[in-house]
Amino acid sequence: MSKVELRANLEELGVYPSKMLGQNFLLDSNLARAIVADANPQEGDHIVEIGPGMGALTEHIVASAASHITLIERDHRFVAALKQRYESSRVRVISADAAKIDLRELYGYGPIKVIGNLPYSASTAIIACFTEALSPASTLVLMLQHEVANRLAAVPGNDDYGALTILLGRRWCVKKIRIVPSDVFWPRPRVESAVVKISRRPIQEIPPCNEVLFRNMVRLGFSSRRKQLSSLLNIPASRWLEIATCLRYPPKIRAENLNIKEWSFLVNQVSSITSESKEELFDVVDENDAVVSTHERHFVHVNKLLHRAVHIWIFNRCGELFLQKRSYWKENHAGLWCSSVAGHVGAGESYFEAANRELHEELGVNVPLQPFYRILASEVTGQEFVECFVGIAEGPFVLDPGEIETGVFFNPELIQQWVNAHPEEFTPLFKIVAKKFLSETKRLISDMENVT
Repeated sequence: MSKVELRANLEELGVYPSKMLGQNFLLDSNLARAIVADANPQEGDHIVEIGPGMGALTEHIVASAASHITLIERDHRFVAALKQRYESSRVRVISADAAKIDLRELYGYGPIKVIGNLPYSASTAIIACFTEALSPASTLVLMLQHEVANRLAAVPGNDDYGALTILLGRRWCVKKIRIVPSDVFWPRPRVESAVVKISRRPIQEIPPCNEVLFRNMVRLGFSSRRKQLSSLLNIPASRWLEIATCLRYPPKIRAENLNIKEWSFLVNQVSSITSESKEELFDVVDENDAVVSTHERHFVHVNKLLHRAVHIWIFNRCGELFLQKRSYWKENHAGLWCSSVAGHVGAGESYFEAANRELHEELGVNVPLQPFYRILASEVTGQEFVECFVGIAEGPFVLDPGEIETGVFFNPELIQQWVNAHPEEFTPLFKIVAKKFLSETKRLISDMENVT
């Protein structure tokens, strides 16, 4: 689209570019096509475009093989035109601020790839939103201010290397694809732009550590770049010397010297998350669920012995069901969505005792629970007899970072649609319970309210 055509189309809509919204419209159709190609839209993909505006990228996204497309536009002046031109059973338009969007709206439509020409003033907030633990995105192809792109892709020792680089880089790989001159936009920005591709790291590349402590330590370490890391983190001198020696650095290192893996190592040195604990003991049971012996967790799983587990569904007063996404470092079904709480029955525990303990350990709450379903042990259940409980709580919850990647309340109808379309994203046990009870959630809540 030429500048003359763009201005004419904007005038027809009664729109003049907003400085507050950071609107700079892309004129180069070849560049727009290349940016979409960088995301490699495939059949089955859900493409989310941020800030489609006049549709420079959108027309190429719609022409791709993507199965589902969501357009997120903050400027209400463009929303009606986008709906009229593109909305269909395949394409939907959401009027929202991409930095604050409810990410739950994006679930249930398949693997998500995000594409966007981001406003300079909001680029870091939007990236933070779409790379947080709850985000369903797998890849982001974004055009943003060149300076920000340099910060995202920086390496240790570089002036651009900072907390933003590390906090994003722990879970995501950042690659700067191309530099974009300012003359391909109207109005013309004062600085160059760059296209970056942000992709999830394989979990094998991410050393497990306390995520909350990691974020806090990195931010503290970069709070004063000129100061030595040991003084900022307030670690005793003798202990710091041991850590620095293990890292093969002199004690006077600064935050900018450490790469991402070294930061993870440092966090683990001051965190209790890596401390060894005794392996859990399980009651081994017979085909009638009667206890016959007791063994350690690993022995029970390796030998596929019959044992016990609990699953808990927690609803809020709006009738939404809390789902947890299992930690990527779990032994079984890592990274899959599951019931609100799930865990094993320990040696000597009853199902009810285990349910209350797991609820407190994983979500940090104590609420009345009521059993509602029992599943017999089988290969599908991992040789577990499973007692299912239901409870009502509003949150907020304190999630156990060693067990849960993230968690949030979902509408049961959305969960049903999601399970039907993409069953591979859920644990086998959750699918068993969901198949029977997702359509009966109102009854479950009513029964629970009558008991309490």
